[in-house]
Amino acid sequence: MAHKTLIAPSVLASDFSKLGDEVEAVAAAGADWIHLDVMDGHFVPNITFGPPVIKAIRNRTKAFFDCHLMIAPADPYLEAFAEAGCDGMTVHAEAGPHLDRSLQTIRDLGKKAGVSLNPATPETAIEYVLDRLDLILIMTVNPGFGGQAFIPGVVDKVKRVKALIGNRPIRIEIDGGISPQTASLVTAAGASVLVAGAAIFKGGSVEAYRANIEAIRTAADRAAG
Repeated sequence: MAHKTLIAPSVLASDFSKLGDEVEAVAAAGADWIHLDVMDGHFVPNITFGPPVIKAIRNRTKAFFDCHLMIAPADPYLEAFAEAGCDGMTVHAEAGPHLDRSLQTIRDLGKKAGVSLNPATPETAIEYVLDRLDLILIMTVNPGFGGQAFIPGVVDKVKRVKALIGNRPIRIEIDGGISPQTASLVTAAGASVLVAGAAIFKGGSVEAYRANIEAIRTAADRAAG
């Protein structure tokens, strides 16, 4: 049976010394997508990894690689991330002046196109690119670091984005401070994909990761109705 809520563990919270093994473990534990947080130390105050690392772990799972590009500019690197094995690429509405062009490029590369909104960015910023989108990623923390506290005020934004989407086949993804408690808030508001890092990568084993994923999924599915 298909899950109502897709769970996308963020490898940002994994043990980087054994990244490939961690990806395999969390996939075996029931992850639907693998969330890849790419940070450049410019758009956000942290640096993570780029296409070579993604390419190195691509053969460790067939799971959907959900690439969140917290970089500016993004356009010069889209082809490299596509070639590295990303299945979907999400760019920030705040990261460049030509969002429509970026989304067209992602689609032209044969990938799913997403846009992300920081907590203080209104949903009206994406009103004119909705027909370019497969995914809207709503940040419930300020991007740049894992382990931050969920910002409750963003839940109303999720509802507004859901209304803005209408009947378009666009998924709403949530990233930041996701736990069984906060998962229910955002899925009740309309989200269907949840990114979680610290809440999943604790326990250090497939069994622990499976229990963590199922706790989030169960709470989310119940709230989704």
